[in-house]
Amino acid sequence: MAVLYETEEYDSLQQAVMKAERLGYPVLFSLVKQVEPIDPLAFYQAGKNRFAGERFFWQDQTGELVMAGLGAAAKMQTDKSFSRVTHIKKRWDRLRRAAVQAGAWRTEGTGPLLFGGFSFDPDKPSSLIWPSFDSGLFYLPAFLLTVRSGQFYLTMNQPCRPGDRPDLLLSALNRMEKGLFNSRCVLPVKNNRLIQTRRQDPGLWKQLVQEAVRQMEPSGMKKVVLARTLRLLFEKKLEPETVLQRLRDRQTGNFIFSLESVDDCFLGASPERLIRKSGGHVFSTCLAGSAARGNSRETDEQLGLELLHNKKNRLEHRYVVTAIKQVLGELCGVLNVPDHPVLLKNKDIQHLYTPIRGELSRHLSILDIVEKLHPTPALGGVPTDKAVRWIGEHENLDRGFYASPIGWCDTYGNGEFAVGIRSALMHGREATLFAGCGIVGDSVPETEYEETAIKFHPMLDALGETAHGSR
Repeated sequence: MAVLYETEEYDSLQQAVMKAERLGYPVLFSLVKQVEPIDPLAFYQAGKNRFAGERFFWQDQTGELVMAGLGAAAKMQTDKSFSRVTHIKKRWDRLRRAAVQAGAWRTEGTGPLLFGGFSFDPDKPSSLIWPSFDSGLFYLPAFLLTVRSGQFYLTMNQPCRPGDRPDLLLSALNRMEKGLFNSRCVLPVKNNRLIQTRRQDPGLWKQLVQEAVRQMEPSGMKKVVLARTLRLLFEKKLEPETVLQRLRDRQTGNFIFSLESVDDCFLGASPERLIRKSGGHVFSTCLAGSAARGNSRETDEQLGLELLHNKKNRLEHRYVVTAIKQVLGELCGVLNVPDHPVLLKNKDIQHLYTPIRGELSRHLSILDIVEKLHPTPALGGVPTDKAVRWIGEHENLDRGFYASPIGWCDTYGNGEFAVGIRSALMHGREATLFAGCGIVGDSVPETEYEETAIKFHPMLDALGETAHGSR
Protein backbone atom coordinates (compact mmCIF):
# COMPACT_ATOMS: atom_id res chain seq x y z
CA MET A 1 0.00 0.00 0.00
CA ALA A 2 1.37 3.43 -0.91
CA VAL A 3 2.20 5.77 1.94
CA LEU A 4 1.13 9.40 1.57
CA TYR A 5 3.45 12.06 2.94
CA GLU A 6 1.81 15.45 3.50
CA THR A 7 4.16 16.77 6.13
CA GLU A 8 6.46 19.76 6.18
CA GLU A 9 9.34 17.32 6.67
CA TYR A 10 8.56 15.40 3.50
CA ASP A 11 7.99 18.54 1.43
CA SER A 12 11.24 20.08 2.64
CA LEU A 13 13.17 16.86 1.97
CA GLN A 14 11.73 16.75 -1.52
CA GLN A 15 12.75 20.39 -1.98
CA ALA A 16 16.31 19.57 -0.89
CA VAL A 17 16.54 16.63 -3.32
CA MET A 18 15.25 18.77 -6.17
CA LYS A 19 17.71 21.52 -5.26
CA ALA A 20 20.55 18.99 -5.27
CA GLU A 21 19.49 17.84 -8.75
CA ARG A 22 19.46 21.43 -9.95
CA LEU A 23 22.83 22.37 -8.41
CA GLY A 24 24.56 19.09 -9.13
CA TYR A 25 25.92 18.53 -5.61
CA PRO A 26 24.52 17.41 -2.22
CA VAL A 27 22.21 19.79 -0.35
CA LEU A 28 21.70 19.68 3.40
CA PHE A 29 18.24 19.07 4.84
CA SER A 30 18.01 20.22 8.47
CA LEU A 31 14.98 19.44 10.64
CA VAL A 32 14.56 20.86 14.16
CA LYS A 33 11.90 19.69 16.59
CA GLN A 34 11.22 20.17 20.28
CA VAL A 35 11.54 16.92 22.22
CA GLU A 36 10.95 15.54 25.69
CA PRO A 37 13.74 16.12 28.23
CA ILE A 38 16.68 13.73 28.14
CA ASP A 39 20.06 13.94 29.87
CA PRO A 40 22.46 15.16 27.14
CA LEU A 41 25.13 12.74 28.39
CA ALA A 42 22.64 9.86 28.08
CA PHE A 43 22.01 11.00 24.48
CA TYR A 44 25.77 11.14 23.92
CA GLN A 45 26.07 7.62 25.33
CA ALA A 46 23.13 6.34 23.24
CA GLY A 47 25.07 7.12 20.07
CA LYS A 48 28.24 5.37 21.15
CA ASN A 49 27.87 2.08 19.27
CA ARG A 50 27.01 3.73 15.97
CA PHE A 51 28.85 7.05 16.17
CA ALA A 52 31.93 6.53 18.39
CA GLY A 53 34.78 8.64 17.02
CA GLU A 54 32.37 11.25 15.62
CA ARG A 55 30.75 12.71 18.74
CA PHE A 56 31.07 15.95 20.67
CA PHE A 57 29.78 17.49 23.87
CA TRP A 58 29.52 21.12 24.98
CA GLN A 59 28.23 22.87 28.09
CA ASP A 60 28.71 26.60 28.54
CA GLN A 61 29.85 28.24 31.76
CA THR A 62 26.31 28.98 32.93
CA GLY A 63 24.91 25.52 32.14
CA GLU A 64 22.13 27.24 30.16
CA LEU A 65 23.34 25.85 26.83
CA VAL A 66 24.25 22.18 26.47
CA MET A 67 24.82 20.34 23.19
CA ALA A 68 25.56 16.73 22.31
CA GLY A 69 26.34 15.83 18.71
CA LEU A 70 26.38 12.41 17.08
CA GLY A 71 27.74 11.41 13.69
CA ALA A 72 28.86 13.61 10.84
CA ALA A 73 26.50 14.85 8.15
CA ALA A 74 29.64 16.72 7.08
CA LYS A 75 33.22 16.57 8.34
CA MET A 76 35.66 19.36 7.62
CA GLN A 77 39.41 18.98 8.18
CA THR A 78 42.38 21.11 7.17
CA ASP A 79 46.13 20.73 7.21
CA LYS A 80 48.76 23.44 7.47
CA SER A 81 49.07 23.82 3.70
CA PHE A 82 45.76 25.72 3.66
CA SER A 83 44.65 29.01 5.17
CA ARG A 84 42.76 26.87 7.61
CA VAL A 85 40.09 29.32 8.78
CA THR A 86 39.34 30.43 5.21
CA HIS A 87 39.13 26.78 4.12
CA ILE A 88 36.61 25.86 6.83
CA LYS A 89 34.65 29.07 6.36
CA LYS A 90 34.26 28.59 2.59
CA ARG A 91 32.97 25.03 2.99
CA TRP A 92 30.65 26.08 5.79
CA ASP A 93 29.24 29.05 3.85
CA ARG A 94 28.50 26.94 0.77
CA LEU A 95 26.84 24.22 2.84
CA ARG A 96 24.61 26.45 4.99
CA ARG A 97 23.55 28.78 2.16
CA ALA A 98 22.19 25.88 0.12
CA ALA A 99 20.57 24.14 3.12
CA VAL A 100 16.84 23.57 3.35
CA GLN A 101 15.52 23.97 6.90
CA ALA A 102 12.28 22.80 8.48
CA GLY A 103 10.62 22.59 11.87
CA ALA A 104 11.24 24.72 14.96
CA TRP A 105 14.36 26.39 13.68
CA ARG A 106 15.97 29.80 14.44
CA THR A 107 16.73 28.93 18.07
CA GLU A 108 20.38 29.61 18.89
CA GLY A 109 22.45 26.44 18.83
CA THR A 110 20.03 24.44 16.66
CA GLY A 111 19.81 23.66 12.94
CA PRO A 112 22.95 23.52 10.78
CA LEU A 113 25.84 23.93 13.20
CA LEU A 114 29.59 23.33 13.19
CA PHE A 115 31.48 22.11 16.23
CA GLY A 116 35.23 21.68 16.41
CA GLY A 117 38.48 23.56 16.68
CA PHE A 118 41.94 24.35 15.41
CA SER A 119 45.41 23.30 16.55
CA PHE A 120 47.55 25.71 18.53
CA ASP A 121 50.19 26.17 15.85
CA PRO A 122 49.53 25.08 12.24
CA ASP A 123 53.26 25.24 11.47
CA LYS A 124 54.21 22.76 14.19
CA PRO A 125 54.82 19.26 12.75
CA SER A 126 52.17 16.85 14.02
CA SER A 127 53.27 14.10 16.38
CA LEU A 128 52.00 10.59 16.99
CA ILE A 129 49.68 11.63 19.83
CA TRP A 130 47.47 13.78 17.54
CA PRO A 131 47.13 11.52 14.48
CA SER A 132 43.53 12.32 13.50
CA PHE A 133 42.95 16.01 14.31
CA ASP A 134 45.08 17.77 11.68
CA SER A 135 45.31 21.58 11.85
CA GLY A 136 41.54 21.92 12.11
CA LEU A 137 38.59 19.59 12.60
CA PHE A 138 34.85 20.38 12.56
CA TYR A 139 31.67 18.29 12.46
CA LEU A 140 28.23 19.17 11.27
CA PRO A 141 26.44 16.52 13.37
CA ALA A 142 23.93 14.09 11.92
CA PHE A 143 21.99 14.33 15.20
CA LEU A 144 22.24 17.23 17.63
CA LEU A 145 20.54 17.55 20.99
CA THR A 146 20.42 21.16 22.19
CA VAL A 147 19.26 22.18 25.64
CA ARG A 148 18.70 25.92 25.85
CA SER A 149 17.18 27.59 28.90
CA GLY A 150 15.37 24.40 29.87
CA GLN A 151 13.96 23.66 26.39
CA PHE A 152 15.08 20.54 24.48
CA TYR A 153 15.58 20.49 20.71
CA LEU A 154 16.64 17.74 18.34
CA THR A 155 18.27 18.68 15.03
CA MET A 156 18.54 16.03 12.32
CA ASN A 157 20.88 16.90 9.44
CA GLN A 158 20.66 14.83 6.26
CA PRO A 159 22.69 15.39 3.06
CA CYS A 160 20.39 14.96 0.04
CA ARG A 161 21.80 13.87 -3.30
CA PRO A 162 20.34 13.89 -6.80
CA GLY A 163 18.04 10.89 -7.16
CA ASP A 164 17.46 10.33 -3.43
CA ARG A 165 13.96 9.25 -2.37
CA PRO A 166 12.51 11.59 0.29
CA ASP A 167 10.26 8.84 1.72
CA LEU A 168 13.21 6.53 2.40
CA LEU A 169 15.32 9.33 3.89
CA LEU A 170 12.50 10.38 6.21
CA SER A 171 11.85 6.80 7.34
CA ALA A 172 15.54 6.31 8.13
CA LEU A 173 15.67 9.55 10.15
CA ASN A 174 12.56 8.56 12.13
CA ARG A 175 13.99 5.12 12.92
CA MET A 176 17.25 6.58 14.15
CA GLU A 177 15.46 9.18 16.27
CA LYS A 178 13.38 6.49 17.98
CA GLY A 179 16.45 4.38 18.59
CA LEU A 180 18.34 7.23 20.23
CA PHE A 181 15.48 8.28 22.49
CA ASN A 182 14.25 4.81 23.36
CA SER A 183 17.68 3.60 24.38
CA ARG A 184 17.83 3.30 28.15
CA CYS A 185 21.43 4.26 28.71
CA VAL A 186 23.08 4.06 32.09
CA LEU A 187 26.18 6.22 32.25
CA PRO A 188 29.19 4.07 33.11
CA VAL A 189 30.44 4.73 36.63
CA LYS A 190 33.35 2.50 37.44
CA ASN A 191 36.70 2.58 39.11
CA ASN A 192 39.65 2.46 36.77
CA ARG A 193 42.96 1.79 38.43
CA LEU A 194 45.92 3.96 37.51
CA ILE A 195 48.86 1.70 36.79
CA GLN A 196 51.54 4.05 35.44
CA THR A 197 52.44 7.77 35.53
CA ARG A 198 54.95 9.31 33.14
CA ARG A 199 56.10 12.88 33.69
CA GLN A 200 58.26 15.16 31.61
CA ASP A 201 61.63 15.45 33.31
CA PRO A 202 61.09 18.17 35.97
CA GLY A 203 64.70 19.30 35.84
CA LEU A 204 64.69 19.73 32.06
CA TRP A 205 61.39 21.63 32.15
CA LYS A 206 62.69 24.03 34.81
CA GLN A 207 65.83 24.52 32.73
CA LEU A 208 63.56 25.48 29.81
CA VAL A 209 61.84 28.07 32.01
CA GLN A 210 65.24 29.45 33.02
CA GLU A 211 66.32 29.58 29.37
CA ALA A 212 63.14 31.48 28.46
CA VAL A 213 63.84 34.00 31.23
CA ARG A 214 67.46 34.36 30.05
CA GLN A 215 66.41 35.01 26.46
CA MET A 216 63.62 37.49 27.23
CA GLU A 217 65.61 40.65 26.72
CA PRO A 218 67.90 39.48 23.84
CA SER A 219 64.95 38.01 21.90
CA GLY A 220 62.64 40.98 22.41
CA MET A 221 60.04 38.80 24.16
CA LYS A 222 58.18 40.07 27.21
CA LYS A 223 56.30 36.84 27.92
CA VAL A 224 56.25 33.26 26.66
CA VAL A 225 53.79 30.56 27.71
CA LEU A 226 55.34 27.14 28.34
CA ALA A 227 53.42 23.89 28.78
CA ARG A 228 54.20 20.39 29.96
CA THR A 229 52.42 17.04 29.93
CA LEU A 230 51.52 14.29 32.35
CA ARG A 231 50.78 10.87 30.84
CA LEU A 232 48.66 8.34 32.71
CA LEU A 233 48.06 4.68 31.88
CA PHE A 234 44.98 2.97 33.33
CA GLU A 235 43.95 -0.64 33.78
CA LYS A 236 40.87 -0.32 31.54
CA LYS A 237 39.86 1.74 28.55
CA LEU A 238 38.87 5.28 29.45
CA GLU A 239 35.23 6.20 28.78
CA PRO A 240 34.50 9.81 27.74
CA GLU A 241 31.05 9.68 29.34
CA THR A 242 32.49 8.88 32.77
CA VAL A 243 35.04 11.69 32.59
CA LEU A 244 32.48 14.19 31.28
CA GLN A 245 30.06 13.31 34.06
CA ARG A 246 32.71 14.01 36.68
CA LEU A 247 33.67 17.27 34.98
CA ARG A 248 30.03 18.39 34.98
CA ASP A 249 29.63 17.49 38.64
CA ARG A 250 32.91 18.93 39.91
CA GLN A 251 33.87 21.80 37.58
CA THR A 252 30.80 24.02 37.60
CA GLY A 253 31.30 27.45 36.09
CA ASN A 254 33.60 26.11 33.36
CA PHE A 255 33.11 25.17 29.73
CA ILE A 256 32.80 21.38 29.60
CA PHE A 257 33.75 19.98 26.19
CA SER A 258 34.72 16.88 24.28
CA LEU A 259 35.68 16.29 20.66
CA GLU A 260 36.21 12.78 19.33
CA SER A 261 38.19 11.84 16.26
CA VAL A 262 38.51 8.17 15.31
CA ASP A 263 40.00 6.51 18.44
CA ASP A 264 40.90 9.71 20.28
CA CYS A 265 38.95 12.10 22.48
CA PHE A 266 40.06 15.59 23.49
CA LEU A 267 38.11 16.87 26.48
CA GLY A 268 38.33 19.24 29.39
CA ALA A 269 36.84 21.92 31.65
CA SER A 270 38.07 25.32 30.48
CA PRO A 271 37.55 28.49 32.52
CA GLU A 272 38.46 30.69 29.57
CA ARG A 273 36.22 32.03 26.83
CA LEU A 274 37.99 33.18 23.70
CA ILE A 275 34.94 34.73 22.04
CA ARG A 276 31.17 34.54 22.10
CA LYS A 277 29.03 36.08 19.36
CA SER A 278 25.29 36.60 19.64
CA GLY A 279 24.02 38.52 16.65
CA GLY A 280 26.15 41.66 16.51
CA HIS A 281 27.28 41.45 20.14
CA VAL A 282 30.60 39.90 21.17
CA PHE A 283 31.98 38.84 24.54
CA SER A 284 35.54 37.87 25.41
CA THR A 285 37.44 36.96 28.57
CA CYS A 286 40.86 38.09 29.70
CA LEU A 287 42.14 35.36 32.00
CA ALA A 288 45.77 35.42 33.08
CA GLY A 289 47.45 35.33 36.45
CA SER A 290 46.56 32.48 38.78
CA ALA A 291 46.89 31.13 42.30
CA ALA A 292 45.80 28.09 44.26
CA ARG A 293 42.56 27.97 46.26
CA GLY A 294 42.86 27.98 50.02
CA ASN A 295 41.82 25.21 52.39
CA SER A 296 39.80 27.65 54.48
CA ARG A 297 37.80 30.77 53.69
CA GLU A 298 40.39 32.99 55.35
CA THR A 299 43.31 31.38 53.50
CA ASP A 300 41.43 31.50 50.20
CA GLU A 301 40.67 35.20 50.60
CA GLN A 302 44.28 35.90 51.50
CA LEU A 303 45.55 34.05 48.42
CA GLY A 304 43.07 36.01 46.30
CA LEU A 305 44.23 39.34 47.70
CA GLU A 306 47.85 38.42 47.08
CA LEU A 307 46.98 37.50 43.50
CA LEU A 308 45.17 40.81 42.94
CA HIS A 309 48.27 42.72 44.05
CA ASN A 310 50.99 40.46 42.64
CA LYS A 311 53.18 42.44 40.22
CA LYS A 312 54.09 39.49 37.99
CA ASN A 313 50.49 38.28 37.62
CA ARG A 314 49.10 41.78 37.06
CA LEU A 315 51.67 42.30 34.29
CA GLU A 316 50.67 39.01 32.63
CA HIS A 317 47.04 40.00 32.86
CA ARG A 318 47.64 43.46 31.40
CA TYR A 319 49.31 41.93 28.35
CA VAL A 320 46.17 39.89 27.65
CA VAL A 321 43.76 42.79 28.20
CA THR A 322 45.79 45.05 25.93
CA ALA A 323 45.93 42.49 23.09
CA ILE A 324 42.24 41.55 23.14
CA LYS A 325 41.20 45.18 23.52
CA GLN A 326 43.27 46.08 20.46
CA VAL A 327 41.81 43.32 18.26
CA LEU A 328 38.19 43.86 19.27
CA GLY A 329 38.62 47.64 19.19
CA GLU A 330 39.29 47.40 15.46
CA LEU A 331 36.11 45.37 14.94
CA CYS A 332 33.66 47.02 17.31
CA GLY A 333 31.99 50.43 17.31
CA VAL A 334 31.36 50.10 21.05
CA LEU A 335 33.71 48.31 23.46
CA ASN A 336 33.38 47.98 27.24
CA VAL A 337 36.58 47.10 29.11
CA PRO A 338 36.68 47.33 32.95
CA ASP A 339 39.62 49.25 34.41
CA HIS A 340 40.63 46.56 36.89
CA PRO A 341 40.46 42.74 37.02
CA VAL A 342 38.46 40.78 39.57
CA LEU A 343 38.89 37.22 40.82
CA LEU A 344 37.39 34.21 39.05
CA LYS A 345 37.36 31.26 41.44
CA ASN A 346 37.14 27.68 40.21
CA LYS A 347 37.32 24.50 42.26
CA ASP A 348 41.10 24.13 42.14
CA ILE A 349 42.45 27.52 41.07
CA GLN A 350 41.62 31.24 41.00
CA HIS A 351 42.44 33.70 38.22
CA LEU A 352 42.59 37.38 37.46
CA TYR A 353 39.57 38.02 35.24
CA THR A 354 38.47 40.91 33.03
CA PRO A 355 35.34 40.49 30.86
CA ILE A 356 35.13 42.47 27.60
CA ARG A 357 31.90 43.26 25.74
CA GLY A 358 31.47 44.91 22.36
CA GLU A 359 29.15 45.64 19.44
CA LEU A 360 30.50 44.79 16.01
CA SER A 361 30.69 47.67 13.55
CA ARG A 362 30.30 45.32 10.55
CA HIS A 363 29.20 41.77 9.78
CA LEU A 364 31.81 39.20 10.68
CA SER A 365 31.72 35.45 11.12
CA ILE A 366 32.83 34.23 14.53
CA LEU A 367 35.49 32.24 12.64
CA ASP A 368 36.95 35.54 11.40
CA ILE A 369 37.19 36.77 14.99
CA VAL A 370 38.73 33.51 16.20
CA GLU A 371 41.43 33.85 13.56
CA LYS A 372 42.25 37.41 14.67
CA LEU A 373 42.32 36.60 18.40
CA HIS A 374 44.19 33.29 18.52
CA PRO A 375 46.59 32.89 20.19
CA THR A 376 46.16 35.53 22.87
CA PRO A 377 49.10 36.41 25.17
CA ALA A 378 47.47 34.12 27.74
CA LEU A 379 48.34 31.09 25.58
CA GLY A 380 51.27 32.25 23.44
CA GLY A 381 53.10 35.26 24.76
CA VAL A 382 54.21 38.80 23.87
CA PRO A 383 54.92 39.64 21.10
CA THR A 384 52.78 36.77 19.87
CA ASP A 385 54.69 35.89 16.70
CA LYS A 386 58.05 35.75 18.44
CA ALA A 387 56.68 33.82 21.41
CA VAL A 388 54.91 31.20 19.31
CA ARG A 389 58.00 30.73 17.19
CA TRP A 390 60.12 30.31 20.34
CA ILE A 391 57.62 27.78 21.72
CA GLY A 392 57.77 25.79 18.48
CA GLU A 393 61.56 25.71 18.57
CA HIS A 394 62.07 24.95 22.28
CA GLU A 395 59.00 23.31 23.81
CA ASN A 396 59.43 19.56 23.56
CA LEU A 397 55.80 18.61 22.93
CA ASP A 398 53.04 18.85 20.34
CA ARG A 399 50.22 20.91 21.82
CA GLY A 400 47.76 19.84 19.15
CA PHE A 401 44.36 21.21 20.22
CA TYR A 402 45.59 22.11 23.72
CA ALA A 403 45.41 25.91 24.37
CA SER A 404 43.49 26.29 21.10
CA PRO A 405 40.04 27.53 20.07
CA ILE A 406 37.31 24.90 20.48
CA GLY A 407 33.60 25.59 20.12
CA TRP A 408 30.69 26.05 17.75
CA CYS A 409 28.96 28.34 15.26
CA ASP A 410 25.40 28.11 13.97
CA THR A 411 23.83 29.24 10.72
CA TYR A 412 22.16 32.23 12.40
CA GLY A 413 25.42 34.05 13.13
CA ASN A 414 25.89 32.93 16.73
CA GLY A 415 28.66 30.92 18.32
CA GLU A 416 31.14 30.52 21.14
CA PHE A 417 34.74 29.34 21.39
CA ALA A 418 36.58 28.51 24.57
CA VAL A 419 40.30 27.90 24.92
CA GLY A 420 41.15 24.21 25.26
CA ILE A 421 42.95 24.34 28.60
CA ARG A 422 42.49 22.17 31.76
CA SER A 423 42.30 19.39 29.21
CA ALA A 424 43.48 15.93 28.22
CA LEU A 425 43.74 13.75 25.13
CA MET A 426 42.42 10.22 25.74
CA HIS A 427 43.38 7.23 23.65
CA GLY A 428 42.36 3.76 24.81
CA ARG A 429 43.77 3.29 28.30
CA GLU A 430 46.03 6.34 28.16
CA ALA A 431 45.42 10.01 28.94
CA THR A 432 47.84 12.84 28.16
CA LEU A 433 47.18 15.88 30.36
CA PHE A 434 48.38 19.38 29.47
CA ALA A 435 49.11 22.41 31.63
CA GLY A 436 50.96 25.66 31.01
CA CYS A 437 51.94 28.97 32.59
CA GLY A 438 53.18 32.37 31.53
CA ILE A 439 56.91 33.07 31.85
CA VAL A 440 58.09 36.67 32.25
CA GLY A 441 61.42 38.25 33.15
CA ASP A 442 61.23 37.57 36.89
CA SER A 443 59.69 34.08 36.75
CA VAL A 444 61.02 31.47 39.17
CA PRO A 445 61.19 27.94 37.63
CA GLU A 446 60.08 26.09 40.77
CA THR A 447 57.08 28.42 41.23
CA GLU A 448 56.04 27.97 37.60
CA TYR A 449 56.36 24.19 37.95
CA GLU A 450 54.07 24.27 41.00
CA GLU A 451 51.52 26.35 39.05
CA THR A 452 51.33 23.78 36.27
CA ALA A 453 50.91 21.04 38.89
CA ILE A 454 47.83 22.86 40.23
CA LYS A 455 46.44 23.16 36.70
CA PHE A 456 46.54 19.38 36.27
CA HIS A 457 44.09 18.93 39.16
CA PRO A 458 40.75 19.30 37.29
CA MET A 459 41.56 16.50 34.85
CA LEU A 460 43.22 14.33 37.49
CA ASP A 461 40.06 14.61 39.55
CA ALA A 462 37.86 13.78 36.57
CA LEU A 463 39.94 10.74 35.67
CA GLY A 464 39.38 9.19 39.07
CA GLU A 465 40.31 9.33 42.69
CA THR A 466 43.40 7.17 42.11
CA ALA A 467 44.89 9.60 39.59
CA HIS A 468 46.97 11.69 42.00
CA GLY A 469 50.54 12.86 42.02
CA SER A 470 50.64 15.68 39.48
CA ARG A 471 54.17 16.80 40.26
